[in-house]
Amino acid sequence: MRLTAILTIAILSLINTSCKDNTSTALPKLGFKKVVDNEEVDHIVKDWSFLNSDSIRVTNKDLSDVVYVSDFFFRSCPTTCPKVAREMKRVYTEFESNPQVKFVSFTLDPKRDSPQKLKEYAANLQVRTDKWWFLHGDKDETYDLTGEYLQIGFEDEDAPGGFDHSGKLILTDKAGHIRSFSEGTDPDETPKLIRDINTLLKEYESKN
Repeated sequence: MRLTAILTIAILSLINTSCKDNTSTALPKLGFKKVVDNEEVDHIVKDWSFLNSDSIRVTNKDLSDVVYVSDFFFRSCPTTCPKVAREMKRVYTEFESNPQVKFVSFTLDPKRDSPQKLKEYAANLQVRTDKWWFLHGDKDETYDLTGEYLQIGFEDEDAPGGFDHSGKLILTDKAGHIRSFSEGTDPDETPKLIRDINTLLKEYESKN
């Protein structure tokens, strides 16, 4: 697992450099390409299914008509997560009235972060749970999903709170492509993510 984390961090470093050097007005599709039926295709987040804070099962297909920003967190996180939540809330506030943008937070600690606890967490943040999902599911599936979003997340007794995880906010398009990141612990990066969301929305508007 530690080797996986090191490799993932190296990948993220390369992706971040690529994003900074990108001069195109269109956002890149991030992640490793793969060959399917002799054709090279872009990375797409695999299908997932989790319970939301109302104990209703939702899937990535329920987000196929929107772009969304996601992160991985746990309620008892003493360091990274509170900072990331503040930046996620900033982006949420910017797009609160826009139905084309949603937000998704996956808990890495489903044992303690029950749907009811996640509902209380959302209430403390003063956000709408139909707009910002807080999702609970099998821990191994969640850890595996971090890789799909080009992140890391796993149990580590030496890490603060018992989990080692990325603190990034991740922008995903309607087709499941990762299109942008921001470092959730760095407030200075949040405006760029907001600009990237607007750029992606304009991309879809131009197709209509």
